[in-house]
Amino acid sequence: MNQAYITNIEINHVRHLKNIEIPLSEGKMKHLIITGKNGCGKTMLMRSIAGLVIPTRGSIIINGKVLHRDISIPESIGVLIENPSFLPRYSGYENLKMLAMLDDKVSDGEIKDLLEKVGLKDAADKKFGKYSLGMKQRLGIAAAIMGSPEIVLLDEPINAIDGEGVEQIRQLILGLRDENRVVLVACHDKEEMQLLADDIICMQQGRIVEKG
Repeated sequence: MNQAYITNIEINHVRHLKNIEIPLSEGKMKHLIITGKNGCGKTMLMRSIAGLVIPTRGSIIINGKVLHRDISIPESIGVLIENPSFLPRYSGYENLKMLAMLDDKVSDGEIKDLLEKVGLKDAADKKFGKYSLGMKQRLGIAAAIMGSPEIVLLDEPINAIDGEGVEQIRQLILGLRDENRVVLVACHDKEEMQLLADDIICMQQGRIVEKG
């Protein structure tokens, strides 16, 4: 995989992003640290990278292709932004199966293995509407990494997950980096940042205020 770059994004859309420049490359995790109040720009940044918001100025370049000019959406991306949403009357397995059918690249066995990795093996046949908040989050993570996307965006991935599940998800995220994925994680927890991050980006009011 070639390097993926996100450069010079400026968005005039409710909550602004201003003069953002972030080079991302495979095998390195960019950990987005949220400072200040909600609305600092991290969700808008992730939406922009995913192609859900079009920059009014600047560009998002992925593997040499300009988003919204050469490609309409990233060609290989998995996304968990805010609260995951699935069809409540279908099971966790059935929801992932329907998503997998969109490009027919993920086998039933891979879906089952994925559910085990996120800790939902015993709840695979349970209706999503009866999932706890933590279980819903786990299924959202499973959907984001299903099919081995080159770029993975995870917004507060351990939100609502407690106990042994936190360590399970942490190791899963670290495994993505070891598989040479481009991983961008947004997290308020400084301790979690130190455990996961290769690089740290701090944002306030739509701007990057610190890198390290």
